Amino acid sequence: MAKKTYWLETLGCPKNQVDSDKLEGVLIEDGMSFATSPEKADLVLVNTCAFIEDSRTESLEVIAELGERKKSNARLVVTGCMAERYGDELKDSAEHIGIDKVAGFGVPVTPVSIKSPIRFSAPTQSKAPSFDLLNLPRPQPKAPWAYLKVAEGCDKKCGYCAIPSFRGQQRSRAMGDILKECEAITASGQVKEIILVAQDLASYMKDVAHKKDTLHIKDRATREKNELNSRNSKAKSPQPIIELLEEVTKLTEWVRLLYLYPSDLTPQLIETICKTKVPYFDLSLQHASRELLKKMRRFGGTEIFLNKISAIRELAPEAVFRSNFIVGYPGETEKDHEELIGFIEEARLDWAAFFLYSEEEGTYSACLPDKVPAKLAAERRAELQSTQLEITEDLRAQLVGTQTKVLVEAEGEARSFREAPEIDGIIHVPESLRAGKFYEVKITGVSGCDLHAEPI
Repeated sequence: MAKKTYWLETLGCPKNQVDSDKLEGVLIEDGMSFATSPEKADLVLVNTCAFIEDSRTESLEVIAELGERKKSNARLVVTGCMAERYGDELKDSAEHIGIDKVAGFGVPVTPVSIKSPIRFSAPTQSKAPSFDLLNLPRPQPKAPWAYLKVAEGCDKKCGYCAIPSFRGQQRSRAMGDILKECEAITASGQVKEIILVAQDLASYMKDVAHKKDTLHIKDRATREKNELNSRNSKAKSPQPIIELLEEVTKLTEWVRLLYLYPSDLTPQLIETICKTKVPYFDLSLQHASRELLKKMRRFGGTEIFLNKISAIRELAPEAVFRSNFIVGYPGETEKDHEELIGFIEEARLDWAAFFLYSEEEGTYSACLPDKVPAKLAAERRAELQSTQLEITEDLRAQLVGTQTKVLVEAEGEARSFREAPEIDGIIHVPESLRAGKFYEVKITGVSGCDLHAEPI
């Protein structure tokens, strides 16, 4: 009897990709094999994104497209953030699109489970699901790099973000479990780079420490005393993310950290990152105006950010910076926008992305006055993108003539420590260089944000 086959479509961020890897591991353990196309699959699974309006629109379009492409007796299952957050809305479209099941967090998607009637999950309400993906097995990565999720959920209270409402509060994985998965991924020698990800990476294990500090402590004075002792202790001991980074570095050639909140980017963490072979800083800044950041319920401002970037560059002149920014947040004035433009020009980040503000139901910002007109927000975004593109292309051009180490990802394509996979530019290399191998190269040319190189 032929094996049942599956097709898995992943939308959204790298954290979603890790979830898909875990889901794929479950399907393989259940005896299924990967289909060569959605038309040939017995199970078509869509891991959706629901972070902002654009991502929800894309998710719906992909679901509808796969609903049309799948064979008549195949089952279409929708999972991920959109399934968790908008299960009721998807239910209304299920018959029209051809959805057989909506599996929110905590709802298995194995072949056994999809035989049951359509099931729509309720929001987790900040509770960990009974079916948690964090420690499930995963197949061996096909690329020479792999994302490794260290925590799920988020304890931050950013004014625009709905993630905690459907991903739940932060739940850090035990370091032993993370290292065990890392060892399994790197054992064959195929994976040369591990990319640590989480909603709030630098806060790894803070949730565990908080639970220990407050467990069974009802007396306020005792609790405050314990919290003071805890802060003093933490001041002497390194952040858990530092220990984790050091341990993962022992297991692989490159380790990259994505999604660092600047408030948790301590001098010790900066120094540890700079000691690795990948001084790449993905900082979640979101804006530069101190007044607007307060409305976002975020830390920082132009001076704080510039000082932190300057300190990093003083320690590691070759350090690379990436960040994301929100344009058109309620109350954003022309002065705020000009301050952000000035910050972009002075900071000279290597990479930056600019997202139009998306009003999310249930968030603090949804109730704020002074909405920015969509046309004005789009104009501001275009100006920021133009400014950043000029900076990025200039910084890339300055690399011509230099030498660097690259990891070949595929025929003719490579990356150095300066480029994160899937989001930054690439380095074009001769097709004779083997994928999954490191080479020393000389940068010979530039094409916009991409580089060209020859082996030394």
